[in-house]
Amino acid sequence: MLAKNFPAEIKDENGKFTVSYGVFVRLAVWIDKKKLCVDSESNKGAGNDVILDTNRRFREFLEEATGYTAKERLAKAKKEVQGD
Repeated sequence: MLAKNFPAEIKDENGKFTVSYGVFVRLAVWIDKKKLCVDSESNKGAGNDVILDTNRRFREFLEEATGYTAKERLAKAKKEVQGD
């Protein structure tokens, strides 16, 4: 899914898959205790077209990887923080 949404070289860095694409200087993705973890470093000087394209690709990646829409992911995150 990472390769499908970010057509760039993907590296395996100790179990974390990393890619540099668009606004992401570095995007790292890994699984920890059945949870998708993501860490990113962004190019703050990127143009609007690059930002919009990268955000669209990132949202699509997250939906494909988790099976949840942005709204559903937000609801699950809130529930986890509240401890319900």
